[in-house]
Amino acid sequence: MAKLWITRPMTAAVTARAQAEFDVDLRQDTGVLSRAEMLRALRDYDVVMPTLGDGFSAEIFAEAGPSRCRLLANFGVGFNHIDVAAAQAQGVAVSNTPGAVTDATADIALTLILMSARRASEGERLVRSGNWPGWHPTQMLGQHVSGKRLGVLGFGRIGQAIARRCHHGFGMEVFYVARSDKDAGFVATRMPDVVSLAREVDVLVVAVPGGGETRHLVDAEVLAAMRPEAHLVNIARGEVVQQQALISALQDGRIAGAGLDVYEFEPEVPQALRDLDNVTLLPHLGTATEEVRSAMGHMALDNVAAFLAGKPLPNPV
Repeated sequence: MAKLWITRPMTAAVTARAQAEFDVDLRQDTGVLSRAEMLRALRDYDVVMPTLGDGFSAEIFAEAGPSRCRLLANFGVGFNHIDVAAAQAQGVAVSNTPGAVTDATADIALTLILMSARRASEGERLVRSGNWPGWHPTQMLGQHVSGKRLGVLGFGRIGQAIARRCHHGFGMEVFYVARSDKDAGFVATRMPDVVSLAREVDVLVVAVPGGGETRHLVDAEVLAAMRPEAHLVNIARGEVVQQQALISALQDGRIAGAGLDVYEFEPEVPQALRDLDNVTLLPHLGTATEEVRSAMGHMALDNVAAFLAGKPLPNPV
């Protein structure tokens, strides 16, 4: 019987299904796979269900040599931690879990937009400190979101879901950058490049996939183009934003604030970033609901089941 390895603890529903349907080993460690573990995954298992941070690079595939593993059924829509070309060259298919994450990730983007614009994280810390002096008319003045201009960098499923919420919920005017024109079902203006987008909007949301093509897409030049009253929100991948450039912009007050759910060297979050009041920091909560994480797990297992049955993968990458 084919052997499956699930590299992180899953929800109870996903764990129960995996144990009922497959010959499975369940890794209980919540940390990323070590190099030795990744080599063992490729050598000792027929199917592996990895996730964010499990870096199956070309070097790992080369070191592992001929692979027993025939499928990496990634738990997550993003797969930039897997060198897909190197995997395929070794005869290892790769799948992911698109769709299941869209609404939850868009909701976190809205959370960060509101928290950053209304200084909610800063205010919560003030109350917890015991130093809140009480309400007064000019205390912690933030910014309206309603009626403002939203820029979305990346206008796929998640980017459009964010835009819909902002347009219909807050009456925001939507601008975006994508490789092609998109029909969002409402007026949305495509911009020619990231700098032009940054210059135009009050809130810039990063919603592109990770990987070499998008690394540091939001750099010092983009941040310099943003308005002093503008906010940056990143719910994509940490490396899309040049973290040190963002820290400098926030320290100097060149942008009003930022809301981050992801970080360039995650889980490391620099002290300089943690010390700032004008940034909201969340611990990668984008898909963190019971319903969504279970849906992701079931989708990954659907790919495993199809593969082992000799059927086409539902979600190949």
